[in-house]
Amino acid sequence: MLSKAQISLITSLQHKKFRTKHGLFIVEGIKSIMEFVHSSYKVQKIFTTDQASTKLVKIPQNIKPTILTESDFSKISGLKNPQGALALVEIPESLALDLNELKGKHSLVLDDIQDPGNLGTIIRTAEWFGIQHIICSIETVDAYNPKVVQATMGSLSRVQLYYTDIADLILKKEIATFGALLEGESIYETDFGQEGLIIMGNEGNGIRTDLIPSIKKAVTIPRIGHAESLNVAVATTVFCSEIARHRMKTGRQQI
Repeated sequence: MLSKAQISLITSLQHKKFRTKHGLFIVEGIKSIMEFVHSSYKVQKIFTTDQASTKLVKIPQNIKPTILTESDFSKISGLKNPQGALALVEIPESLALDLNELKGKHSLVLDDIQDPGNLGTIIRTAEWFGIQHIICSIETVDAYNPKVVQATMGSLSRVQLYYTDIADLILKKEIATFGALLEGESIYETDFGQEGLIIMGNEGNGIRTDLIPSIKKAVTIPRIGHAESLNVAVATTVFCSEIARHRMKTGRQQI
């Protein structure tokens, strides 16, 4: 049985200030929990219902799941339809961005992405296409928001994220920059080279106007139909797919 203090702690992690205070975030769902268990992240605690516990296999011996009743589990789950497994995972120490790690690769730069579902989908998409680094502006939604974590389906455990002043990064011009803009060269005609920063803008406002002059090349996904715009996660998928196609064509599969 959970104490009121435990319930209060776990439910408070739905909010960024308490995640920061306690250095913990929530992972829900058996598949996602197993991804973090077998990653470099440190899983502090696992709570599960009796039924779900049978699906949690190959858990390290130092992590002993706490079995809860369905009623108690519903008190800590943030999902409308709880999956019966929830883990508390330690937030790793923030890493300083080393530009040398971006050399010879394509990396994503996110300018103030606000929707947790969009960020989660972008992280999952990045892993699918082999992108190892995602650089977020300070105002981008927190990657440890439960909705972001849920949407990544475990990919967060393998993709490296950084939060930094992306304006300063772009101004350094140490690596080519490509901006997703409405007016620009067709993505299907763009030569992305062997490395570069792919900058994706905010859902409603796109890339900040003060950043645009520093972007080396504006790139657009040609509109064929009549839709006003593309969802940023969908647009990011198109960019990742096209870059992957380009690299495979030139014999370099790693993005």
